[in-house]
Amino acid sequence: MELKEKIAFITGGASGLGKATAEYFIAAGAKVMLFDLSPENAEVAAQELGENADWSSGDVSNESDVNQAILKTKERFGGLHININSAGIGAAARTLGKNGPMAIQQFEFVIKVNLLGTFNCLRLCAAEMKNNEQKTEDGEKGVIVNVASVAAFDGQIGQAAYSASKAGVAGMTLPIARDLGRDGIRVATIAPGIFETPMMKSAPPQVREPLVEMTQFPKRLGNPVEFAETAAHIVRCSYINGEVIRLDGGIRMAPK
Repeated sequence: MELKEKIAFITGGASGLGKATAEYFIAAGAKVMLFDLSPENAEVAAQELGENADWSSGDVSNESDVNQAILKTKERFGGLHININSAGIGAAARTLGKNGPMAIQQFEFVIKVNLLGTFNCLRLCAAEMKNNEQKTEDGEKGVIVNVASVAAFDGQIGQAAYSASKAGVAGMTLPIARDLGRDGIRVATIAPGIFETPMMKSAPPQVREPLVEMTQFPKRLGNPVEFAETAAHIVRCSYINGEVIRLDGGIRMAPK
């Protein structure tokens, strides 16, 4: 599916990998709805991206919030063809800490945002994509790209909740692709390593340098444009389906 004249719904679109993807898609001729928890950040990002971007705010795990944003997408741009699910939160807590077991509420919250939020958005976007006209000779109607993490495979100390949430995103990729194949909708997942997001750019050398050292080649953190290019390639290449793609320079995370 070509990006030109397509409409993309991007969660976590006001910053980081989501915003980089929005910029890339718009440059390729797409229109983008930014969905973000922060209305202030989403509005600013949409203004920066220009007339082919709009915004809506809400909680990815809230059905009403997502439905309202999808409705705004259809009213503003006339459809919905692509869903990029990059919204998520990080968390660090040992299973057993100095003060006892990790609070179950903390574990639940990470799962709610990262895993349930991703599924909530993709299922509601898929319901809209199903009604699209076929966009390729293969009968393609939509593309969903989820965002996991290398922590899904080699999570570090204190990442039980985060790793579980991202492993869930990776693990549901194939069954959802099987579910949606009859509707002409493809599903793939990117599992990024460590990227030069605003948070990482401000990190001190003692945080950055060990992460670069764990990367095989090239010896640097990822550029958000490389994530956007990968998302665009998934959209354009109709034979990518049901797959989880590590995008990490060969990094394998050490325990800490």
